[in-house]
Amino acid sequence: MRVLIWMISAVGLVSLPAYAQTAEEQGLAIAVEADQRDRGWGDATADMTMILRNRQGETSERRIRVRTLEVEGDGDKSMTIFDHPADVNGTAFLSHTHATEADDQWLYLPALKRVKRIASANKSGPFVGSEFAYEDISSQELPKYRYKYLRDEALGGQDAFVVERIPQYRHSGYTRQVVWLDKEHYRVLKVEYFDRKGAHLKTLFARDYRQYLDKYWRAHTMEMVNHRNGKSTVLSWSNFQFGNGFSERDFERNSLKRVR
Repeated sequence: MRVLIWMISAVGLVSLPAYAQTAEEQGLAIAVEADQRDRGWGDATADMTMILRNRQGETSERRIRVRTLEVEGDGDKSMTIFDHPADVNGTAFLSHTHATEADDQWLYLPALKRVKRIASANKSGPFVGSEFAYEDISSQELPKYRYKYLRDEALGGQDAFVVERIPQYRHSGYTRQVVWLDKEHYRVLKVEYFDRKGAHLKTLFARDYRQYLDKYWRAHTMEMVNHRNGKSTVLSWSNFQFGNGFSERDFERNSLKRVR
């Protein structure tokens, strides 16, 4: 889930190409370099615990497995499988992210034995009751945004710089996103999301990064806080495995009904 998972990283401004003069050019150069640094991992699996917290602080928990396939020349493909609690066991979500076209997304509901397509206009809606939207859990492909470098700023004791990205795809629930990235390892620390009226809607915090294959960084804790309704969702990741031998056939729509 190169969401979030799987999200954008960057290089320090000192290494930006000489042609990057304007704030827009700098922002784009950062995004391009970030994308290049997270290429070549092939496929991955991971376990995830999703903790939903309401305004009163009450929590509920879901246990999930995630499979992801890197696709050259297009967006990644991912399968999200719910194992717990019993009322969602067997539910599966399939996403085909695209660089410039609308993403293709489907949800399999075992109680109905039915695959439901998620309409493009609904991508801004909540993902299975969490504070993550469907568009938040898609891989963040470069052409989906316009970029602008804003400033340098320390965050949590780490030197970071801040980049604004503006969605270029239809039906996004956001007018813009502001991303904090640490300069040493090129990892996302924080993302602020602004709704269609320009108000600060949500904030994502990414923590507990670990490195895999001596190159790729993955956050093991992601927390999305909704400032409008007072709710939050925490994703705790574990058991990352790479090189599983997946093919595109494992991420076809019909594969949803065969998920185990």
